[in-house]
Amino acid sequence: MNLPNKITLSRICLIPLVVFFFMADFIPYGKLVAALVFIIAAITDNIDGRIARKRNLVTDLGKFLDPIADKVLVMVGFLLLIAWPLTGVEARMASIYPYWLGIVCVSIIFAREFIVSGFRQVAATKKIVLAAEKTGKVKAALQDILIALYMIWSFVRVEFYDSIKTLKTLNLIVELVLISLLVATTILTIYSGIFYIVKYRAVLKEEPLKNTETSEHTNKRDELFEDVVAAVIENKGASATFIQRKFSVGYSRAGRIMDQLEKAGFITSQDPENPATARNVLITKDEYEHMFKAKDNSKK
Repeated sequence: MNLPNKITLSRICLIPLVVFFFMADFIPYGKLVAALVFIIAAITDNIDGRIARKRNLVTDLGKFLDPIADKVLVMVGFLLLIAWPLTGVEARMASIYPYWLGIVCVSIIFAREFIVSGFRQVAATKKIVLAAEKTGKVKAALQDILIALYMIWSFVRVEFYDSIKTLKTLNLIVELVLISLLVATTILTIYSGIFYIVKYRAVLKEEPLKNTETSEHTNKRDELFEDVVAAVIENKGASATFIQRKFSVGYSRAGRIMDQLEKAGFITSQDPENPATARNVLITKDEYEHMFKAKDNSKK
């Protein structure tokens, strides 16, 4: 097991500690410890990804464990905030207030994660690997920050309740700031989920990913098709203009190759609102080498 996967496993192992210290009311400053452990676990998400990419240590095990660790960490954090009452606080209130709004927001966040996970599973059945989007990364970062802030505020409310209960204005300001951040994070979560599915909506098409070894389709493809596939993977984007300039071909021929790439399931469909926008590439370098290089080797 390589270093990034060990870091990911350590993040999973830290999750029970977050739960224990947050719920252990008999431990002084337990909620502060829970917040610190949560922050450490959240930071490891960035560390393992950077190491894996920098050292070329990306593995199937890592692809499986990393998103699971991230989602479980966030879901456990939100569950603690909306479900566990704060001992010693008036009316034993939970961390998120108002409660009904917290439950609605957290339910929406959970629903988004399950929907996107299911969407990725559909893509996986078609041997398509979907890259993480920037909006999703920002969303994840905001969720981690929000959970950490709520845990720290829960610690303050529990340990220093007698001191701050008379500071009603301070309590109101903090509660308003936190619930506003929760609502904003929920809106971004909804947007990132919709953006992700719309961008990769080609995954939901009934037509499966074509295998280039099928002679019926291979014979109809342009002779530059294989080279174009390699080029768009390297470019991380596909467009008729790119093909035209890269291979010095006419625009009509480049357009036909784009159609062939789309029919093969190698690129996303054209955006009707922005037809000139470069398409996303849905085939990875490993899949390309498996499909094309294996075919070439079989002919030798």
